[in-house]
Amino acid sequence: MLPETPAVDPTATLALLAAVGAGVGLGTLSGLVPGLHANTFALLLAAAASSLPGPRLYVGVAMLAAGVTHTFLDVVPALALGVPDPAMAASALPSHQLVIEGRGREALRLSALGSGLAVVFAVPLAIPLTLLMERVYPLLRPWLSVLLAVVAVLLVVTEQGRRQQIGATCSLAASGLLGIVLLDAPITGALPVSDVLVPLFSGLFGSPVLLAAIEGEGVPPQADATVTTPRRTVGVLAGIGTLCGGAVGYIPGISSAIAATLALGLIADQGPRAFIVTTSGVNTATAVFALFALISLGTPRTGVLVALDRAEVPLVLPALLAAVAIAAVAGAILVPTLGDRYLSVVGQLDPASLSLSVIAVLVCLSALFAGLVGVGAFGAATAVGHLPPKFGARRATLMGVLLVPLAL
Repeated sequence: MLPETPAVDPTATLALLAAVGAGVGLGTLSGLVPGLHANTFALLLAAAASSLPGPRLYVGVAMLAAGVTHTFLDVVPALALGVPDPAMAASALPSHQLVIEGRGREALRLSALGSGLAVVFAVPLAIPLTLLMERVYPLLRPWLSVLLAVVAVLLVVTEQGRRQQIGATCSLAASGLLGIVLLDAPITGALPVSDVLVPLFSGLFGSPVLLAAIEGEGVPPQADATVTTPRRTVGVLAGIGTLCGGAVGYIPGISSAIAATLALGLIADQGPRAFIVTTSGVNTATAVFALFALISLGTPRTGVLVALDRAEVPLVLPALLAAVAIAAVAGAILVPTLGDRYLSVVGQLDPASLSLSVIAVLVCLSALFAGLVGVGAFGAATAVGHLPPKFGARRATLMGVLLVPLAL
C-alpha cells in the first residue's frame, strides 16, 4: 500500500513545522542530558496523543524529529562527560581521547558531518534497500535467532586478544541475563510511561565512565575547531557508516551500537577521527532506515518508531521525510553551537562533583521511569558495565541486554 500524500494547506504546513520544531527541542534536551533518550519523550507523547490538539501526524513528526535530533546531539555528553548514549558506545573512548588532546571542538564538527552526510546518503539508498528487504526479510525471519546468535559470536571473536574475548563473553552473558530478568518484569514508575531501559542503559553505559572520571582531571582547554580530516575521507567514512547502518536497520535486535562495531572493524587503524565520523553516521543512518522498515515491513525497529506505531500515526512519507530533513539541518547546526559551550562549561567544573551530580540525576531518572526496580536495575547494570573496561573489551558487547533475550 502506498503512503498517503497530504494536500497542501498553509495553515497545516505551519502547524507541521511547529511540531517538528517541538520535536527538535525535545531531541536537543534528550541528547544533552545523559541517561535521557528521545525514546522516552516519544513514549510520553504516544501516551498523551489522544489528548493533544491536531492530527496524529503532528505527534508523529515531533517524535521523529526528536529521534533524529537526538542522534546528532548525543555525541556532546559522550565527548564532554565521557558518558555515551548506547548507540555511541563503540566510539566513546576514541572520541573522548580527542577532547583530552584539546580537539573536542573538531570532534563535534566531525560528528555533525558524519550524521549529516548519513542522512544525505541514507534517504536515496533506503529506497532500493527497502525493496530488497521486502523480498529478503520473509526468508530471514525464521532464522532471526540464529542470525542474532551469530552476531553475538562475532562480537566476541573479533576482539583483539584472549583476555578481551573472555571479557566480551562475560559482558554479553551478564548484560543478557539482565535483559532476560528485567525487560519483561512488571515495573511502575512515577511517570505515565514506565521504561526499564532508562536505568539499564544508564547503568551499563553511563555510570561506569562517570565513576572512573571522579579522579580524573576533567576537560582541558580546547583548541580551534579546524577539521583536519580531508573532505573526501570524511565522505568515505560517513558512507561506510551509512552502509553499515543500512545493513542492520531492518533487523530487530541489531542496534546501531552493534552496527557501529561492525563499521569500526572496517576502519580499525584509521584513528579516533575516523571512529567518530563513522559511528555518528551509523547512529543517524539507522534511524532513517528504520523509518523505511516500518513503512515497508510494518515492524518498528527503534523506540521512537515503537511509540509512533502505538500512537497510530499515519505513515505520510513526505511529511515524515521532511521532519527528518529539517531535524538533520537543525542538529548539524546545534552540535557545534551548543557543543562548544557544553565543553567550555564542563571544563570549568570540578570533575568529581560533576560526575557525582550526573550519577544522582541518573538514579533519579531510573526511579522516575521504573520505581525501586529501576534503582536496583541501575545498580546491577552499573556493576555489569564495569566488565568491558576491566578486560579491555568493547562496550558494544553490553548490548547483550537486548541481543540475548531476542535471540532466545
